[in-house]
Order: sequence, then structure tokens, then C-alpha cells
Amino acid sequence: MTLTELKYVLTLAQEKHFGRAAKKCHVSQPTLSVSISKLESELGVSIFERDRNHVRITEVGERIVEQAQRVLDEVNQIRDISQDGKSQLEMPLKVGAIYTVGPYLFPNIIPQLKKIAPHMPLLIQEDFTANLSVKLMRGELDAIFIALPFTEAGVVTQALYDEPFVVLMRKDHKLSHKETITPNDISAEEMLLLGEGHCFRNQVMEVCPQCYPSESNATQTVEGTSLETLRHMVASGMGITVLPSSATQIQYYKSILCTKPFSGDVPQRRIAVAWRVSFTRTKAIDALIRALHESAMRDMCLLPE
Repeated sequence: MTLTELKYVLTLAQEKHFGRAAKKCHVSQPTLSVSISKLESELGVSIFERDRNHVRITEVGERIVEQAQRVLDEVNQIRDISQDGKSQLEMPLKVGAIYTVGPYLFPNIIPQLKKIAPHMPLLIQEDFTANLSVKLMRGELDAIFIALPFTEAGVVTQALYDEPFVVLMRKDHKLSHKETITPNDISAEEMLLLGEGHCFRNQVMEVCPQCYPSESNATQTVEGTSLETLRHMVASGMGITVLPSSATQIQYYKSILCTKPFSGDVPQRRIAVAWRVSFTRTKAIDALIRALHESAMRDMCLLPE
């Protein structure tokens, strides 16, 4: 077993395609295929299932891929030690965020991160929590911004900030005269929701359970693919929606839309950053967190570092 073979396994697990994996590893497809087959023969298990059109990771293969990532992370730590950590803020940092965080967080922290670590390129992705978790464990991402709760073996999380939820509506809406809104003010018929897969959708459902699309009103419930889509739908008079307060920093339709806070025990979510325990570039994670604290996003209740 060699580090090169482990690298091939990780790359194929990421790409799910021998041709793309070979290209990414800068080797021929037969070389990559033979190397992985050799490793499988040595271990006596199949890491991948193959057919003409698909590559799938076996159950035992998933565990091997996770361990291979940890091994390569440890190898990178040896390199960092040899350079006394000097390269930690010079290599690219791959960061992911859930869809309801990325568009509002990244524009604020990227300028600050450039000041703190000007020689560290930032590669960013947006995705659902479940997909970000998989990419993190496979080494496709180094850190991810997610909403708590989030539990994953071998992952460290640090809570960053809390943000309240607000109700978005047109200024001519029947509820616009109210100073605050209660969940009971919102009816299922006019509530606009994010589609399945968004954790923020589930959080809104906990606040306004009466707005959950039951069998009787499922056809009446309108869903959007993003918070910005919901904002446009509200502006067009299709209903009202709930946003995290960070999403209100974008002032589209300022003349016709308004936001209202919830009354009483205001619902909120807690945002955290997560990274693998075996990830060795602690200075890069520290820089990312510092950039967040120096961005001073409004309506954000920062937690102690």
C-alpha cells in the first residue's frame, strides 16, 4: 500500500469516473485502474463497484476512503511541521457553506480574509448540509459553514454567531401595520417556503408548524429554490416568507418590501464552522474565524472566539 494508491482512491471517490480521476491525478486511466485493483487485491476487498457507466463506493470502501483521508491529512501535517507552519496561509483553502448562509456571509468575510491572509486563495462552494458533510469528510472541502445542530464523527465544530428570523412581506400586506409578528399570524395559504433539502426550511417549520404543507393544502403551498427567489416571489405579491436576518442586508425591492421581527421568544439559528479533526492547517481556520469577527455583519450576535 502506497500514499499514491491512497491518493488515487480518494480522487476516484470524489470524481466517480476513472477518466476524470486519472486526469486529475495526471496519470493514464489504465495506470489508475491497475493501481486501485492492485490495492483492492492486497486488501482482499472491493473498494469500488464498477460497471460500464458508473462507479460506486462499497460500504467497506466508504470506511477506507475516510481513513485514507486521515492518513493523507497526517502526511500534510508532517510537511507543515517541516516548514514550521509557514505555508498554512499560502495554500488554497476550500470552504463550503449552506445555500442560506453563503450569499450573505462570503461577501462580508472575503475582503477581511484577503487582508489577514493575502496569499491564501479561497475556493468556495454552496450546497446542502448533507452534501457539504460528505465533501468535508472526503477532503473535497477543508471547512464548512453550517447551522447547528451538526454532528459528524471526526469533525470539530465551533459556534460563530446567532441570527434572529424575520418575516418578509410587501408594505401593502395586511400584517404590515403590526410592529411584531406571531407565528399564528402567518397562514399556510400565504407562506412561501424553501424546497426540500434546505435545513432552514425545517427550522421555519418548527417556528410555524401550521404552515407545513399537509395533504389537504400541499398543492396550495408555493416553494422557492433559494431565499432570493422567495424574496422576488414576495415582491410579486405571491405571499410572505421568513428569512434569517443576514439575508435582509440585501435591499432588493426596498420601496415595496418590509421586514417585521417576531414577538416574544424570537426564533433564531446558530451558525458554526466545521472542519476535520485531522485537518492540520489550524492557522487557516483561525484566519477564517478572525475574518468573520472583523466583518461586523449587522444583525449578527457573535459568540466569543
